[in-house]
Amino acid sequence: MLSVYDGFFSGGARIVHSDVVLGLLEGGRHHRVLSIHGEVSREATRQRMEDDPCYRSLTAAGLGVTSLGRVQNAGEPAPAGFNGPELAETARAMAGADVILSLKEQPLALLNQAGLPRRPVLVCLHRSDPQNQGRALDELKAAIADGTVAACVCCAESTRMAYQAAGIPAELLHVIPNGVDLLRFRPDPARRLALRTELGIDHPAPVVVYAARYDAMKNVPLFLAAAAAWLRGTPGGQVLMCGAGMTAANPALAADIEAAFGTDRRRPHLLGVRRDMETVYAGADVVALTSTWGEAAPLCLIEGMMCGAVPVTTDVGDSASIVAGRGMVTAPDPEVIAGAWTTAVADRAAFGPALAAARELFSRTRMIASYAALIDRLHTGAARSTLPHPHRRRRR
Repeated sequence: MLSVYDGFFSGGARIVHSDVVLGLLEGGRHHRVLSIHGEVSREATRQRMEDDPCYRSLTAAGLGVTSLGRVQNAGEPAPAGFNGPELAETARAMAGADVILSLKEQPLALLNQAGLPRRPVLVCLHRSDPQNQGRALDELKAAIADGTVAACVCCAESTRMAYQAAGIPAELLHVIPNGVDLLRFRPDPARRLALRTELGIDHPAPVVVYAARYDAMKNVPLFLAAAAAWLRGTPGGQVLMCGAGMTAANPALAADIEAAFGTDRRRPHLLGVRRDMETVYAGADVVALTSTWGEAAPLCLIEGMMCGAVPVTTDVGDSASIVAGRGMVTAPDPEVIAGAWTTAVADRAAFGPALAAARELFSRTRMIASYAALIDRLHTGAARSTLPHPHRRRRR
């Protein structure tokens, strides 16, 4: 099997897909990864493939990861087309695979190139706004029209509905909800204490964590306005922000914080990209999401609540169904969100049984088994399509 990534950079889709790849590898399936970009500048952060946690986890497991070596600089247009060496490298990577996995639809711009080996492609879709994906939706439709795409995995029901509404045939769309490693993401008093000790936070202080990359769809200004309102009414409360671009070095974030907090000296802790999110979530009481569009099955909500944090989210993608009975859904209003955080902190113990009962629903084991079953069906179907018909004579 071969997975094709647009690049290695911070984001939930890459975390989920890389975990699926590792799970398939653990199940005995040989796997390789090809990344179009070797370095990208996104969310005010330069991100090298070799520094990425997903890249490191894949290579540590002995999985081969190669790149076409492209560099994407912020504000610069992508090169038109692919050159001969890039196509040759792609053909070599594809030649040894029976099934190709495309992480989202963007790599189809490469996989649709003429002259590459014909392999069934499974496209893994992780958003609910295909109309906002540039020409990637057109590439997906073109790949379906010429028979390259055999199936699409939707990480959420909202993804399936959005892509079907955009013209993708319903029979190609399969929903496999996101899952996480339940051994890693779990309530842990030792981790909770470790995080609070690291950041100088009193053990009983209420903590809200916001895990997101700095992007317009995340509506960072709304989160910050809610944080300012909550901190004004919550003595001792602490707010943590982590993800690509969530650092003091990001001037846009600095401006957002200044606009939300003004002269108030209490500010969020800016943690940037963390490789120990299980510790960050275990140290929190609330995991917050304020996105406006594009989300499907936000990984932060699942990981956070599996660690015991109460999820509080705006109604975007499948967020409402993910937190149903386990957290709270709010209107996109700072005061309403701040009030929900206060309620979630106060009622955290009451949410505990529902969060514990939901663990099996969000299991990594369930997710990987579903991917493996679909891939096996695609491989079997592809193999059968290459066999001669039993009642048809071959031409001499």
